Amino acid sequence: MSTRMSVAELNAFLETDFPQIHTGGRSFVVEAAGPMTARVRMAYHQRHLRPGGTISGPAMFALADLSLYIAILAQIGPVALAVTTNLNINFLRKPEPRDLIGECRLLKLGKRLAVGEVAILSEGRDDLVAHATGCYSIPPV
Repeated sequence: MSTRMSVAELNAFLETDFPQIHTGGRSFVVEAAGPMTARVRMAYHQRHLRPGGTISGPAMFALADLSLYIAILAQIGPVALAVTTNLNINFLRKPEPRDLIGECRLLKLGKRLAVGEVAILSEGRDDLVAHATGCYSIPPV
């Protein structure tokens, strides 16, 4: 299975259709997109920190959601109205203040529904800091 959107096209799509995700400075960059997979980087910024100097849960949640969305778009093309219907996240360890990587793998991609999982890691580390599973609704074409 090949992808319908390249990394450059996915990043351009985010710039055009979701410029608000870069409010306050660029945070998210699509690094890779392959068959049923995607890799998204969330650049470290102090706005992502919570008290105690760790990356906040909402920032990790955003990375998980965006990684899943990007993996889906890479497969189906630029469908802006695909929406999250469910996202569960387990926070496994305190991430250090550094870039986080979301590695998504789609488990099911149907005509109307997509299900996937996202492993979130701190840059340069092998241990997961969070694990998310989610479901997206795909609008009829």
